[in-house]
Amino acid sequence: MRSAALGLVLLIFWGPVQAQAVPEPAADAIQRGAYLAQAGGCKGCHTADSKDATPFAGGRALKTPFGTFYGPNITPDRKAGLGDWSEARFVRAMRHGEREDGSNYFPAFPYPSFTKVADADLHALWAYLRTLPASSTASRPHELKFPFGFRWAVSAWKWLYFKPGPFTGNAQASASVKRGAYLVQALGHCGECHTPRNWLGGPRSERTLAGGMGPEGKRVANLTPTGLKKWSDAELKEFLLSGLTPDGDVTAAAMGEVVTNSTSQLSPADLDAMVAYLRTLPPVPNEAR
Repeated sequence: MRSAALGLVLLIFWGPVQAQAVPEPAADAIQRGAYLAQAGGCKGCHTADSKDATPFAGGRALKTPFGTFYGPNITPDRKAGLGDWSEARFVRAMRHGEREDGSNYFPAFPYPSFTKVADADLHALWAYLRTLPASSTASRPHELKFPFGFRWAVSAWKWLYFKPGPFTGNAQASASVKRGAYLVQALGHCGECHTPRNWLGGPRSERTLAGGMGPEGKRVANLTPTGLKKWSDAELKEFLLSGLTPDGDVTAAAMGEVVTNSTSQLSPADLDAMVAYLRTLPPVPNEAR
């Protein structure tokens, strides 16, 4: 009885304090999460294309044959963003492409790549997103053509094209190549643009990273040795840093944004790893125009 009474006193007087005693994410996790957000290009897809746009507050349009998708607000605002999300809900979205109610996210959200992100990196990325300034900007609804707006239909698409689970990699590859594969396949989600798709929007696996027609109807580069064989490692690394080609040309707008927001922010070791991995890809011929 005495212990029960003591427990009741603790519940009454300390309960509110305990409810608020949620530990803040560790500083090193936040710092690493900021780096991972750059590697993933989160800012580009989740920031409207205007000079006064609030970073990560959504509104960026992605035009596809199925309609126009808009990147959502991922700031910690409780109504407009991710403020009322748990980390488990975030992991479920990234790993499985599922909303809180169990319905599907459209794969314009590149969870087919993000599913490969390691658990520790998902935790760090979540820790960083919680530190962003909150924005009350409402996410813009997608504008999709009939019948592509039905989320239940994505279940069939997932059955055909989606394999959930973290990155495994080639056990025989070097540590640098494994790291490059992880950056390209998972965080960098390069295949989302550089792997052409069929009429259902499914990636054509026989042309992985081989370029062709991109998601917005513009041609994208072949990243296999067929497309990069004339570039030295130093030239390819310089391109990822500055967007300048060996001929002195500047990359197009979409890739230029990737360079600005993502690849130019990566460490020299990670850039070397990406180059090393791309060199190991099987050469795939350019697709006829």
